[in-house]
Amino acid sequence: MSRLSLPYAVADISALARSLRDQLGKLGHMPGHVELLNMLARSAGYANYQHFRAQLEARSRLAAPRAPTPAPDHERIEKVARHFDDSGRLLRWPARANQQDLCLWVLWSRIPSGKVFTEQQINELLKHWHLFGDHALLRRSLFDLRLVARTTDGRQYRRIEQKPPAELSPLIEHLNARTAA
Repeated sequence: MSRLSLPYAVADISALARSLRDQLGKLGHMPGHVELLNMLARSAGYANYQHFRAQLEARSRLAAPRAPTPAPDHERIEKVARHFDDSGRLLRWPARANQQDLCLWVLWSRIPSGKVFTEQQINELLKHWHLFGDHALLRRSLFDLRLVARTTDGRQYRRIEQKPPAELSPLIEHLNARTAA
């Protein structure tokens, strides 16, 4: 196991010494490594060593710079938009997997969140949103991409909430603008 270096600081060394003296006086024996770590942590105002460590790790995660939000791929959006008609229905199933995925994300965005659907209900939704006649392909693909979950018997479906790709919002805005025009 690799050794983790955790910085330790206290505002008042006198209070630290007093706290350690009191804790050691109550023990009556020489403390082990973990007991000593817990005493030091308690002396610094933490519940125990695990609390001390968790606080330091959380502080470092919060201080770490956030990864920049990826810019949407507008060329991909343009290519995927060609697969939808002016009413926002999917005209054809794209040949490329990355275009298929984005089409599925559009369908995912139309499935109401927090609602459970029967297989027949999800099929009806998908039939309404596409024109190429293969709702089963779309249903299976949504499940395979983990955008929907289903029971083991396949009777109930629900949307899985997750962060969509950067391209989804601009694509939906584009499709909505075409529909409104």
